[in-house]
Amino acid sequence: MADQMIQRVEIDGGVAVGFDSSASSARALVAAAEEARRRNTVLHVVRAWSLRTAPRPADCPPNVMPSMDAFQQAVQEDTERIVSAKLGDRGDLQVQFHIVHSPSPQALLSASKGADLLVVGHRGRGGFAGLMLGSVAEQCVRHAACPVLVVRPNV
Repeated sequence: MADQMIQRVEIDGGVAVGFDSSASSARALVAAAEEARRRNTVLHVVRAWSLRTAPRPADCPPNVMPSMDAFQQAVQEDTERIVSAKLGDRGDLQVQFHIVHSPSPQALLSASKGADLLVVGHRGRGGFAGLMLGSVAEQCVRHAACPVLVVRPNV
């Protein structure tokens, strides 16, 4: 599986959404799915990960360091499980997963080169809770190669 380790997202059309399992990215996921349905196009779920952010593989003993392949698989499974729970029946929606071992901004900006729309939450897991816009969202707004929709919470 080492040859399947993805470090760059390459897509051709559709709606791309940044997902990191945070509440903000879950709202972005739902908005992106609605947008993909409206446009009758594919939804690309982009999840960037590092050793610091990846869920630990469930079948790995506590005192053992999992392989990069095991982490990749754990992130893939975690993402698919959460997306299924958030979107429910996706019979009318084609979803493609892009699990990328890369910093989030690079993965999303790479996806934006082929996307018709990039959807991101206003802020993800890191940073300061009081910020109006997280650093990843800000980089996407400034540097994306396609239009960007920043999803804010319903307050």
